[in-house]
Amino acid sequence: MVRDPHEIGSWGACPVLAVTGWQCPGCGGLRAVNDLVNLRVLEALSSNLLVVLGVATAATAWVLWTASRLRGSPSGMQRWLSPVPASALLAVTVLFAVVRNTPWGSALAP
Repeated sequence: MVRDPHEIGSWGACPVLAVTGWQCPGCGGLRAVNDLVNLRVLEALSSNLLVVLGVATAATAWVLWTASRLRGSPSGMQRWLSPVPASALLAVTVLFAVVRNTPWGSALAP
């Protein structure tokens, strides 16, 4: 491995964390993806729960989309790309960012 994402500063600093002192929703995401690739799911969950859930959701959506296209049926992805799910995703991301920076949400911090 050229750079270990678990070493502090090996990939630089998060600009949001550097400027505001708050951990952004993506803080710990690189460590989480690295842990998922190495099949360390619990460590990935502790690095960034939102990224792990996002990767799982994207993988599931891709499998379902591929299966529907192989069957020749319409993908149905348009309903997931509409404004309502996009707004819900934005709201969850903002809520995650706020909660992980509070004392009662410290378990969500990387």
